[in-house]
Amino acid sequence: MHAKIVVTGIVQGVGFRPFIYRTAVKNKLRGFVRNRGDAVVEIVVEGEEENIKQFVKTVQEKHPPLAKIYDLKVNFSKIEKRFTDFKIQESFKEKVFSGSIIPPDVSICDECLRELRDLKNPRYDYFFITCTDCGPRYTIIEKLPYDRPNTTMNEFTMCPFCEKEYRNPLNRRFHAQTIACPVCGPKVFLTTNKGENVTVKDPIRETGKILEEGHIVAIKGNGGFHIATSTLNSDPIIRLRKVKHRMQKPFAIMAKSLEITKTFAKVSEEEAKLLTSYVRPIVLLEKSEDYYLSDQISPGLHNVGVMLPYTGLHYMLFDRTKEPAFVMTSANPPNEPIIIDNEEALRKLSSTVDYFLFHNRRIAQRCDDSVVRFNNGNQCIIRRSRGYAPTPVQLKFKAKKNILGVGAEENVTGCILTNNKAFMTQFIGDVEKVETLNYLKEAINHLKNLTNTEFEVVAYDFHPRFATTKLALDWSEKFNYEALPIQHHYAHLAALMGENKFEEMVGIVCDGFGYGLDGKAWGGEILWWSGETFERLGHLQEQPLVGGDKAVLYPLRMVTGILCKIDGFEDWVYSRTECFPYGEEEVEVILKQLKTGRVPYTTSCGRILDAVSALLGICYERTYEGEPAIKLESRALKGKDNLKLKPRIEGNTVNTTYLLTEIFENLNKQPVENLAFSAQNYLAEGLALLAMEKAEDLDVKSIGFTGGVAYNKQITQTIREIVEKNGFRFIVHNQVPPGDGGISFGQVVAAGLILKIFI
Repeated sequence: MHAKIVVTGIVQGVGFRPFIYRTAVKNKLRGFVRNRGDAVVEIVVEGEEENIKQFVKTVQEKHPPLAKIYDLKVNFSKIEKRFTDFKIQESFKEKVFSGSIIPPDVSICDECLRELRDLKNPRYDYFFITCTDCGPRYTIIEKLPYDRPNTTMNEFTMCPFCEKEYRNPLNRRFHAQTIACPVCGPKVFLTTNKGENVTVKDPIRETGKILEEGHIVAIKGNGGFHIATSTLNSDPIIRLRKVKHRMQKPFAIMAKSLEITKTFAKVSEEEAKLLTSYVRPIVLLEKSEDYYLSDQISPGLHNVGVMLPYTGLHYMLFDRTKEPAFVMTSANPPNEPIIIDNEEALRKLSSTVDYFLFHNRRIAQRCDDSVVRFNNGNQCIIRRSRGYAPTPVQLKFKAKKNILGVGAEENVTGCILTNNKAFMTQFIGDVEKVETLNYLKEAINHLKNLTNTEFEVVAYDFHPRFATTKLALDWSEKFNYEALPIQHHYAHLAALMGENKFEEMVGIVCDGFGYGLDGKAWGGEILWWSGETFERLGHLQEQPLVGGDKAVLYPLRMVTGILCKIDGFEDWVYSRTECFPYGEEEVEVILKQLKTGRVPYTTSCGRILDAVSALLGICYERTYEGEPAIKLESRALKGKDNLKLKPRIEGNTVNTTYLLTEIFENLNKQPVENLAFSAQNYLAEGLALLAMEKAEDLDVKSIGFTGGVAYNKQITQTIREIVEKNGFRFIVHNQVPPGDGGISFGQVVAAGLILKIFI
């Protein structure tokens, strides 16, 4: 019997062909297996029919752990007896299918880690040790099929030892495209900040000692450069903050081990499992009572972002140092992509760092670390990048057209929907600068080529001035794509629907800003998909946004807009003129603007949280995204709801002036922690009550929560408790970021719903 088998999914770069070879030989089959240019694996076998059926069953049930089979097609025919044995053939460039993909980067496996420490192993102490089960994938590939010549490993010719392992079917590195050793593979070297070589026997462990001494080092990894320094010594962290103009934004850290992490942070079972998984993201952990690292790592916050080593180089950094962890933050100028090139690093970072730890392998695709937090046991992805991208999110229905989503303005990703799979790019960032916009274009085109997809529709944000809007319209005109604007919060709700099998729900959508259909700034919305269109059912009270973007940066402007008519407020705000960039003069201008009534308005939940934070004296200036609200959440963690405010719902609106007034009147009467807790509780309860009212009217059984505010643990949990107590199902994200990192996914889902192309 003869059979041709085509397997689609994540089946290249995961040890799939070696597995097929061994399985075919075990079942006494002849034929071949080969990669194709569309990321598909093609298999031809000859032998007894029962043996072929057993072979297929084994492939489906016992494939390598990193492989994901989306589809497996078998075509039987009469035996031809064309083959005498089974072989791994040279890859075929043919592209027929779309929707297969190579895997994300995978952290070092236990077996490679054991070999790294084995004095007798040829790869002892080799920083780039990998095998078919681990190592870089997405960051090294330039084109398909996934073979060494199509990766940045093509510049390193295998030595006889590596070649022998590569050709041996019984070896773990059989057809491992990243195979290398100290003789033939990439090399690592240490330089000064001027690029002068530092002659040392062990550059990596020397770097660990340099970091412990209080120096700052740029370290080249698999997907870009990190900037690293001590976590026990505040001086280099303060120096790093000054040169990066990042005085408050938290830095991620890399801890030596899970056990060490538990000495300064609380780690739940779910958090431990993710920290040690092959993804190895940054996980936001609550600081323990005896937290002993520098307070400069995450100033004013109750949590700290921790990841564990995910390459051999990372493990070796800790070998000769007593440091429990190192600061390990992405190396990039403000609002620009992570740096990947050695020369660029020298040019842009020499004034920031003291040393560079380089290697000489090119990085094909830049990729930041992923960031995750857990809200009451549920995974909540903040940044979906290394370890996740480009693995697709699978939808319940298939789309009849291929759709591209280009995201919004901040925390941008791109997304390609083909069939029932949505492929998101790695995290791109804020696209206000041309460098980051170009990065988005490159990432989309690379993903387009990897998935073998041609777009027919491009979906973009409703905001007319976003750079992504212009990009979408330019591509629509140039390539004849159908262009479809999607309102920002509709995209958030659509993302939640798409991730949750299109379940009908009333959605609570809360964030900082989204351009509304009425031209105003939305951000605290109750929405619903009617089956025909998205509908806005309710929202937070509109409040003055005095100065537009200035009110975002200086939230006392929001406070002034909301409370300007309250007795005693003017005296209060004039007593805080030092908290405004231009002092008393600025306060006078703001009050005059408010009296004219000619100011923009917003329903943003993020702006209300910022206002409460400023009113309580927690944060007067936003130096990074979400800072006032994030610091408010940290203070609320130790509070309780002493105010017990009952939400005022007036028609389709939750009254927020009442909230700010009550907070103002209780200043100095209650601890700040209690007022912070009460404020968050009021918003959560008000939104939950309004959403439940609308859901009951529509006979909808589920209520969802999405948008950047959904990262807030207290607000999420309070809404959950109220909603579930009243018999509704509560839905949140698990695979896609609730914030703007999930907008591109929501755009393609919303476009599919609006165009009615899901089947």
